[in-house]
Formats: sequence, structure tokens, C-alpha cells
Amino acid sequence: MTLLDDVIQLIRKHALINAYEHCGRAVQGPVLGKVIAERPDLRSQVKSLVNLVAQIVDEVNRMSIEEIKREVEEKYLETLIRKREVEEKVLPPLPNVESYDMVVTRFAPNPDAPLHLGSLRPLILSYEYAKMYKGKFILRFDDTDPKTKRPMPEAYEWIVEDMKWLGIRPDEIVYQSDRLELYYDVCKDLLRLGGAYVCTCSQEEFKLLRDEGRPCPCRNLSPEEHLERFEGMLSSKYGEKEAVVRIKTDLSHPDMSIREWVAFRIIDVEVHPHPRVGDKYFVWPTYNFACAVDDHVLKVSHILRAKEHITNTIKQRYVFDHMKWKFPETIHFGRLKLANIILSKSQISKGIARREFLWWDDPRLGTVMAIRRRGILPETLKEIILHVGVKSSEASLSWENIYSVNRKYLDSRSNRYFCVLDPIEMVIKGIERGYVAKPLLHPDFPERGYREIRVETKGGEVKVYLSKRDLELLKRKPLIRLMSLFNVQIESIEEEMIVGLYKGESIEDALVHKAPIIQWVPIDEKVDVEIVMPDASIASGFAERSLESLDVGSIVQLVRVGFARLDCKREGKLKFYFTHD
Repeated sequence: MTLLDDVIQLIRKHALINAYEHCGRAVQGPVLGKVIAERPDLRSQVKSLVNLVAQIVDEVNRMSIEEIKREVEEKYLETLIRKREVEEKVLPPLPNVESYDMVVTRFAPNPDAPLHLGSLRPLILSYEYAKMYKGKFILRFDDTDPKTKRPMPEAYEWIVEDMKWLGIRPDEIVYQSDRLELYYDVCKDLLRLGGAYVCTCSQEEFKLLRDEGRPCPCRNLSPEEHLERFEGMLSSKYGEKEAVVRIKTDLSHPDMSIREWVAFRIIDVEVHPHPRVGDKYFVWPTYNFACAVDDHVLKVSHILRAKEHITNTIKQRYVFDHMKWKFPETIHFGRLKLANIILSKSQISKGIARREFLWWDDPRLGTVMAIRRRGILPETLKEIILHVGVKSSEASLSWENIYSVNRKYLDSRSNRYFCVLDPIEMVIKGIERGYVAKPLLHPDFPERGYREIRVETKGGEVKVYLSKRDLELLKRKPLIRLMSLFNVQIESIEEEMIVGLYKGESIEDALVHKAPIIQWVPIDEKVDVEIVMPDASIASGFAERSLESLDVGSIVQLVRVGFARLDCKREGKLKFYFTHD
């Protein structure tokens, strides 16, 4: 086989696979990219390859879908399988699945803020495992702290909406604030069994004894005494901080926080009412107690949580052991380090109050609602989380990682449009007639069609807007080509105006002179745009009028600007959020 035959076979292979994956129609750009990726030595010959790729892609596209499938599956099935294995991350199997009637997982956020990137690992992994085993996935709102981690009434719905956007619909939604009577009943059982006790010691006195590994005076009282004390807590005999329920643990445990941890405390709900149940309850379970009870009652089989929850796992095991319940399988994955991404709920909340951030969807933040608004796709986040998976080692995530994956999805989906930011007027002389530019909506998908951008001539002149960022380029390159339009010879560049001379439509002339290709917007057929940038600054300019036909939420690529999501239309202006370049 000659070198040329070898290259032809390589191109045909990728053209067939591309057509196989896209309903029988291969696209030149991706095919050429795959060929160069497999044979980097051909990069220097890319210009001559273009015609060959076009010819072979055309041949493949004339084949029937049945012919394409037959040839791919006969010759390249192994390549296709390997490709899918790389693209579709498969989670490792869960342990001891056979010990349970059904795999049941749960995601248990505190609704004191919207979801953020740090929430996604337990959420997506728990959902995907339940789906993998045709099991049950529960959304459980851990909202039993109306004082220090007081739920936000609107956060409940925010979380559900973010999950829906991610394609996650829970089989059941549970609110812990509706389950206080259940927790009281289990607490009474624990008191009867001697696994818990009501402590009326001062915090200072208890801490001193705990640190020395000695029991407090309350610990060894009879179960009957503790039950009476607990009824006193429920009947307002004690005030805030005057009595707590403690779980009996190892008094010599090396982690002080685990020793005799608090299961119930009294909260002044006149000062700190719960947003869902008001002041109906004032004896509230702590996170670890309510979590342990619900994991048992809801028959959770597998818990997926970060390593920082190992202490909570140890605490919750004490409840299970005292009650003689079977503890769920627990998988602790490594820490996900998020570089330069603001996630802290308290930092964001304080920043909003001080007007440092616009809201929870400020583009500088790592909340799901913020990255949704910018145009990050749900499949991007899913791919990243599945790639990180459940490995116990640390992993890092940055905006650059997110952009790289998101760009892969957006590049083929997003149509192209002209936009100029920080615009400057350009007058082009020597034009006797108007023009209609017809740039493709996407260069790799000509079947999508094109836009029409009209430029009118008045007195032998055409006026367009360019971006001031191109001024230095124009000073170095006196001949430019307006994208999909014609060539222009630069005559003068002033502070507020560029003057040019029409130099014909020849693409060959532009190539010979290595003329830069510049996006533009006609002065008479434009729409005002503003773009909210990742640092929350505003970039303003003009764009082609065809953008007005887009639906809010559409994500496009503004040529030589970047991907952006249309956020709203108002008063003759389009507002975008910048996604990334």
C-alpha cells in the first residue's frame, strides 16, 4: 500500500465513523481533525488534505445509512467500542448489592443556599448508581437546624429546579422538618435501650469531663429518669442550652467531637422560627441523628459521600449499633479541590448583603444557577463528575477544565453570529451597489443554512462597525477581508473612524495578501448587545439583527468573541452572559 493509499484509508475510516454517528452524514471538519490527531506528521500537508477529505466525505455521504453501518461494523467496530468506552465513563460496581432487595441512594442537601459545584459529586453519583441498578433515588432535605444553618424558603425549589436542569428527577422527596415525631419516637427507644441520655450539665462542665475521658453525672442515671427528662424537654421544662440528648459513645475515642455527641437540642423558635413549620417544634435533632434515622427508615442501601464525612459516618454508626440496625454500605470518595471557584455559602451570602455579588447567580460564583446562566451545559457537569468518579484520591477542578469539556459540546451545537464589542465606525468608499452577505450558521453544517446580512450603499459608500480591538491589526495589515463580504484597503485610521476603499470580492486576492478576516456589523442593520462577563463586568457593542430571532436561553458563538447565552431581550437590546471562548 502506498503512502497515499494509507492516507485515503485513514480518511475513509474516520469519514465512515463520523457518518455512522451522525445519521449517515459525515462532516469535513471533524474528519480532518481526527486524521491529523491520528497522524500528526500530516499537519504540514493540511492544505492539500482538505480537498482529499472533501472528496472522500462526499463519497461516503452518497452511501445509504445501511451501507455505512455495514462497513463500519465489519471493519471498525473495535475502534467504535474503544471510542465509546472513552467517551462514556462507566462507574465501578457498588459493593454488596446482592445483600439488598433494592439499591436505594439519597442526596441530602441542607436547603440553606442553592446547589454549587461541590454538591454535584454526591448528587450525580448517587443518582447514576440508582439508575444503573434500576433502584430508587431519594432527595432528602436535611433541614433540622433553624438557628445556625437556617433553611432559605426559596432554596427548596432552587435545588429541585437545578436537579431538573441536570436531568435528575428523584423518586421521592423527603423533608426532615416533617418528621420530628418519628425522631422523638426513635429517641425514646434509644433512651429505653440505654444508648442515649439527657444531659443537663453546663457546656463547660461537660467539656472538662469529656476531654478527660470521664462520664458526666447524667450518663449513668436510669432510662426511666432520662425518659422523664426528655418529656420535660418536649414540654418546655428546659430552656435553650439547659438540656441536650447525647448518644453514648467510646469515652476514650481519640476524636473529641465523637465523644458523647449531641443528638437533640432545644432552640428558641420564637427568635429562630423554622421557615416550614414555624414554632411548632423547639426540640430539634442534629444532622447526624436525623440522618441516621432516615437512612434506616428509608432503607438506604448505599451512601456516597466525601471523605470529610468520615467523622459523621462514625457518629451515625453509634445510633445503628445501639438500635441493632444494619448500617448501609458507605463509599467515601476523595476531596474535589476547586481552584479559584467561589463556593462558600457564608462568603456568598455576606457578599450579596454587601452588594459585592449581584445575587446567587453572579457569574463569578460556582453555584449551579450561576453556571447555568452562563451557558455551561448539564452534560458537561455530568461528564466531569463521572470522570472523577468515586476514587478515594484527591481530584482538582478548575474553570479551565469545565470550559474544555463544555466547548466540546457547544462547538457543534452553537450557530455563529457577528458581534463587535467596543465598536468603531468604518466608512468604505468606492462601492456602487449594495450587498447581501450570506454567512453559514455553522461552517461544519451547511445544511443548517445561512443568515442574510444586508449592507446598503449611499453615495458610493458603505458604513459598518468593527471592533476597536482590531485597530492594531488593521495598522499592520492594510488589506482586510470583511467576513463573507468583500475586501477592503485601509486608507486611514482615526480616533473614532476608519476609512477604507473597496477592493473587490476575490477570496484568492485576500489569501495571496494574507488579509485578516474580520467580523463586522452593518450600521443600518444592527441590534444593541451587552454581555455580562465572567468577572461581572459589562461589555457593550452591536450584533447582526438576526440574533433577535433567537429564543432566550439560546447559546451561540459570537465570532471572534466567544460562546454566550442569550439571557433576555428588553428595550431593543439583547443581554448575553459570556460562557467562555
